[in-house]
Amino acid sequence: MTRKTLKATALAIFVVVLFGDVAGQAQEGKAVYPTMAAPEQYMMERGAEIALALTAAPKSISGDADVMVMGRHGYETAVKGKNGFVCLVERSWTAGIDDPEFWNPKLRAPICFNPAAARSVVPLTIKKTELVLAGQSRLEMGEAMKAAFTKGELPKLEPGAMCYMMSKQGYLNDRDGHWHPHLMFFEPLAESGSWGANLAESPIYALPAPDDHLTVFLVPIGRWSDGTAATHDE
Repeated sequence: MTRKTLKATALAIFVVVLFGDVAGQAQEGKAVYPTMAAPEQYMMERGAEIALALTAAPKSISGDADVMVMGRHGYETAVKGKNGFVCLVERSWTAGIDDPEFWNPKLRAPICFNPAAARSVVPLTIKKTELVLAGQSRLEMGEAMKAAFTKGELPKLEPGAMCYMMSKQGYLNDRDGHWHPHLMFFEPLAESGSWGANLAESPIYALPAPDDHLTVFLVPIGRWSDGTAATHDE
């Protein structure tokens, strides 16, 4: 995978900001997802979901983490850990509300949040999931999230918040599958230049997520969570 392709893909796969083009996908014959599928299509068998969530980070981290799984009404803790990390499998609605794969029932994104992100970013995923499973449309969910921020019902982003996305078993979108192992660092809305991101030869990509009141700085890395090397064409 060339750097140009890597950058283009990186800007497309963060599970909270999966930008895309509906018309382009239609022209290429790719599936589009205008409405929510049956809720059952987004569900997983509990044991399989726990196992998949644990692949988000190396065992030295995920092995002592809390694991959350998605039930009929939202996420619930299935395994209680001891290191403050939280691993879970995100679904498609953590994408931006205009993303063409917002309702893609195949999307499974294993992700493991450090303690700061567990306290201040995971609540966004939990809230979005509860709203969607309660039957809200993507626009209704977006408005409800805006209101929750305005009312102070969602926590402020904590310094040092980050997460691991190192699973080669995930499915992040129809174009790229599991894509490439990477780390993500969450910051308040900031210019990409503050990290030297999105510049020629820089290994860091900045993904603004204004609806979530943050910017994500994404750093691809060379190994999957099981320690195997990630090749350039993955």
